[in-house]
Amino acid sequence: MRESLAKKIAWISVISNIILTLGKLIIGWYGNSDAVFADGIHSAADVFASVIVLLVIKLANKPADQEHPYGHGKAEVIVSGIVGILLFLVSIYVVFEGISGFFHEIETPSYLAMWVAIISYFTKIILYRLSLKVAKEHNSKAIEAIAFDHKADIVASIAAAIGVFLSILGERFDIPFLQYGDKAASIFVAYLIFKISKEMLMEAFDILLERNIDATTLQAYINVVNEFQEVKRIDRIRAREHGHYILVDLRISIDHFKTIKEGHDLAKLIKGRLMDKYDNIEEVLIHLNPYFPE
Repeated sequence: MRESLAKKIAWISVISNIILTLGKLIIGWYGNSDAVFADGIHSAADVFASVIVLLVIKLANKPADQEHPYGHGKAEVIVSGIVGILLFLVSIYVVFEGISGFFHEIETPSYLAMWVAIISYFTKIILYRLSLKVAKEHNSKAIEAIAFDHKADIVASIAAAIGVFLSILGERFDIPFLQYGDKAASIFVAYLIFKISKEMLMEAFDILLERNIDATTLQAYINVVNEFQEVKRIDRIRAREHGHYILVDLRISIDHFKTIKEGHDLAKLIKGRLMDKYDNIEEVLIHLNPYFPE
């Protein structure tokens, strides 16, 4: 179910982005709009990202095996990082083109370029909401990466439309500084792309470096463990994301006179309750320490 939904979202993104990419690149080029053309480059990056996701989804959902005992979830994280790097490079290119445009003769964009950007804006709102909903429901980093791409395009498309509109107004009413609206919009689009790429890269690095999950979620796990009266003390708890699932390591102290079987049964109950309450927890490793009252 999870894999089929992820593939469906990725295919929808591929098809829609191919159409938008061709429209924005062609109209942006012939319509003299750097902002719309830059938005088209971003959509081209989205196509590449969606194709990568389609290739890696099957791998990420494979169960753990002898060579990969913790599963293959990080494959999605690697994809997210690749998309982030790609978007960063795109932002550098777009800002370079935007700035260089200030030193050339201004050519006013066409109305068609503005309408293409507006159509892209509404299309991306729909795609973003759909992708984000599925990503949250199935805790998929790969689909979340696609959703972030759509999010960047939402603001980028409306910024491009406004930039084109200002340039047209500048020419019609002979206001020179407004004629640079399209160039300024392309630089703003580059900033939005850079911001999204930074967020994606930082999250990917955190997961690959096995950063502890957020304090709120960790405290929720602690509260569950503390429901068991046999647990005298939590000596250590840590959890890390492994793509679309979480691995938990737990050290607890129980009375020193408890038998191995009693400790084993308790650990099994704690693991079961955590996994029942949080369906994104894939594994809970519990180490038992003897507790001696002071």
